[in-house]
Amino acid sequence: MTIEPIAQSHERLLIIDFGSQVTQLIARRLREQNVYCEIHPYQNVDAAFLAEFAPKALIFSGGPDSVMREGSPRPPRAIYDLGVPITWASAMASG
Repeated sequence: MTIEPIAQSHERLLIIDFGSQVTQLIARRLREQNVYCEIHPYQNVDAAFLAEFAPKALIFSGGPDSVMREGSPRPPRAIYDLGVPITWASAMASG
């Protein structure tokens, strides 16, 4: 995937979608604060993508299953080598 030239001029926040129901809401709230962000599914995020996208911060967006399930998907190791802030946003089920 190639990053659009206009997007490369922005400082970008990357939201990695692990299946949360609130991913779009997170992006909307950030954009309301004039934060440029993009949502990408976890399957499309690898070391090459990260190098090209060059995010200034990351949000992992997932639901209860993507957090607690044995064998659930995990972000690529290269994310932790970027040296940028990372947070996890999860719509946890109450019960």
